[in-house]
Amino acid sequence: MTMQEAVAPSERMGSPLPRGKMLALTAAAAVVGTLIVFGAILPAEFNQDPLGIGQLTGLDRLAPPPESALDETANTTPLARDYPTGFRSDTIEFPLAALGSRGRSIEYKVSMKKDAALIYEWSVPGVANPAEFYSDLHGETPAPNGELIVATYRQAVGASANGFMIAAFDGIHGWYLQNRSANPVVVKLKISGFYELLPASR
Repeated sequence: MTMQEAVAPSERMGSPLPRGKMLALTAAAAVVGTLIVFGAILPAEFNQDPLGIGQLTGLDRLAPPPESALDETANTTPLARDYPTGFRSDTIEFPLAALGSRGRSIEYKVSMKKDAALIYEWSVPGVANPAEFYSDLHGETPAPNGELIVATYRQAVGASANGFMIAAFDGIHGWYLQNRSANPVVVKLKISGFYELLPASR
């Protein structure tokens, strides 16, 4: 018989832990696991921090913000839509004569389908007093009785504007611009969206 065979099985495997120590280790493991769940997992994954550890360690910033579904039935216009034509951008400049001269105003419009979007930016660097430049953003389309249906989007004085518009109907939409200053100016217009260009008319 060898020396290894002479050793009792209980001595080779080690004596079992006392019951009290086993219960203490199990309780300690449960406490550590609970701390990990409430101190790390809940703040990092679910944005819940009952122990305040997530705020102290920054783990609460890892969790995504809470979400709630938007009630789309409350919106009268769709939040997203497709257009049959491609998106385009254009930059146009046109001079306007001084007050009292021929050519001091212009109509500039584009053709748009109903609910099409247009983003715009225009400015008139040569106007010293913004109150001396007038703009009227509107749209028009023929009615069945031969009259014009007109939608007014914005009327104001000022040497610049930035914004967007949604076409109220199929038709032409754009600006009437009038220089009321004593100096000739150049209007710089940038537009982007879903539209077709039309020739300018004074």
